[in-house]
Amino acid sequence: MAVGNNTRRSYSIIPCFIFVELVIMAGTVLLAYYFECTDTFQVHIQGFFCQDGDLMKPYPGTEEESFITPLVLYCVLAATPTAIIFIGEISMYFIKSTRESLIAEEKTILTGECCYLNPLLRRIIRFIGVFAFGLFVTDIFVNAGQVVTGHLTPYFLTVCKPNYTSTDCRAHHQFVNNGNICTGDLEVIEKARRSFPSKHAALSIYSALYATMYITSTIKTKSSRLAKPVLCLGTLCTAFLTGLNRVSEYRNHCSDVIAGFILGTAVALFLGMCVVHNFKGTQGSPSKPKSEDSRGVPLMAFPRIESPLETLSAQNHSASMTEVT
Repeated sequence: MAVGNNTRRSYSIIPCFIFVELVIMAGTVLLAYYFECTDTFQVHIQGFFCQDGDLMKPYPGTEEESFITPLVLYCVLAATPTAIIFIGEISMYFIKSTRESLIAEEKTILTGECCYLNPLLRRIIRFIGVFAFGLFVTDIFVNAGQVVTGHLTPYFLTVCKPNYTSTDCRAHHQFVNNGNICTGDLEVIEKARRSFPSKHAALSIYSALYATMYITSTIKTKSSRLAKPVLCLGTLCTAFLTGLNRVSEYRNHCSDVIAGFILGTAVALFLGMCVVHNFKGTQGSPSKPKSEDSRGVPLMAFPRIESPLETLSAQNHSASMTEVT
């Protein structure tokens, strides 16, 4: 098979990189699973004041009773950027001018005789893969912060149901470090100790900002001058309203939501700017051709440049010949 100038054949290096990336991705997913579905990491038991008004908000119910349930949140977070990237890449590939620039930026890779990765497939896999990796990384950071801090939710005392007649709670300003003072449901109490940072806020702003960066960096058609800001602002507004919903339902403090927004924004900016390089091609700008080395070239091969003295002498000689004539 003939291999063009924009095609690169690889038998070992590219598959090795793909294997390493798959191992990293699998480890990230496994760590997120341990944080979410197991009791491997115990939540820090943080103390409280028995009469703290910030922790006496009414219990809003389980997460499934929230206006934005976890199932709806995760489905929207995963589907929206994936659909935007998939539709955007396919649409740009079928536009002639965009396809030519895309092919110029990317290399078609042939790994052996079986794997053929054209520019369209490479970009879709790279952008969606980085997005999924960042989603799991954000989830890990959020869970790690919640486990380490053990920050209490606004409804903690409502579900904790401390024994106010005990010695620890009799004093109005006494700080309680005893975790056994709670008499409520242990499972609900443990979830009430995971408030900082807000997971909904972090994941929603990460997904919205990643999709926004993709839209602003890749879609450059003239007909999208109004569609681009509407789509970007719509996704960002949805993420912002998700954080506000957590505060209005007394599931998180304002500081929890702000910290979640900062965390999700940081992860999205790092991956968008440093990993996928603002969603540009993997090839850099074409290097300028090097000038040929002049060493070893005969002196007579260089063009002759007339000096100013020779020019003046020629003019004087021409003037004297005119006078003689």
